[in-house]
Amino acid sequence: MILTISGGADSYIQFMTVLILFLLVLAITWFVTRWMAGYHRGRISNTNIEVLDMISLSNNKYIQIVRVGQKYLAVAICKDTVTMLTEIPEQDLILSDGSELKTMSFRDVLNKVQKKNILEKEDGRDE
Repeated sequence: MILTISGGADSYIQFMTVLILFLLVLAITWFVTRWMAGYHRGRISNTNIEVLDMISLSNNKYIQIVRVGQKYLAVAICKDTVTMLTEIPEQDLILSDGSELKTMSFRDVLNKVQKKNILEKEDGRDE
């Protein structure tokens, strides 16, 4: 009888120890990720090279528009190669300053999806 009581207490203490260690590792991971993102952002912001736009053609093939100094280049990026396609005149580009990009909260996205589902049900498109 005493063994089962102490075994239950030991199991509880062991569970709490594992839970605390898990939360500690999770918190350390979160802080290191935030620190690395800030460090990487700081390194990129002070350069003469900037990726303006990118589109994926397949799993490992992309076309990017890159600003290098004052020139704009279209480059193809594959698994093992990077090929310059052409130089693009600045007046041919549609450049945005990023101000129209609005970050939506999860609640906003969820409300938008719910409204869409309600409208589809009302129209009888829900099958």
